[in-house]
Amino acid sequence: MRLVLFTAFALALRAQEDAHAADRQQMLAILRDVEASINSQSLELMTKQMDATGVVVWANGEVSRGPAEVLAYYERMVKGSGRILTKYTTKARLSGHARFLSNDIAIADGTMEDEYTPVVRGPFQLNGQWTTTLARIDGQWKIVALHLSANVFNNVLIDEAKSALMYTGGGGAVVGALLGFLLGRRRKTTSS
Repeated sequence: MRLVLFTAFALALRAQEDAHAADRQQMLAILRDVEASINSQSLELMTKQMDATGVVVWANGEVSRGPAEVLAYYERMVKGSGRILTKYTTKARLSGHARFLSNDIAIADGTMEDEYTPVVRGPFQLNGQWTTTLARIDGQWKIVALHLSANVFNNVLIDEAKSALMYTGGGGAVVGALLGFLLGRRRKTTSS
């Protein structure tokens, strides 16, 4: 009898876990499309996965509302004449199963390994986090919010800035010491 109850309980739990299996597969396809869109340097595929009112908060803190603003942001940052980057790629990973707030709303999060190639220097890597809220709209899952972020207190750019400060400070100290020595020597020569 215990075995029958345990089996029934296990099957009920498994059925409950599988209730969103098809939804999760659709959401994974959306994640793959967003990643592929970014890596192909064309966000049209990404915007097809978004709701018309979807919001993206980019890693630099800028906000794009709706697909048109997402495309305009990318054009300005990566493609336009005044662009900051020549290329941006990402490798996104899901941290776990999406969590369903209802049958039609889910949230997911994960990590990303980004590579940025600025116009003014060589490429650098920056690891970050992402979160997204998805909603089933007219029978299809759509991104309604996407937030990308990186650690602003500890990253490769901060490390480079610290290193540059150390070299600049050290160089300034050497130049200052040399100037002090030369001025002292000049005064000594002038006094004699």
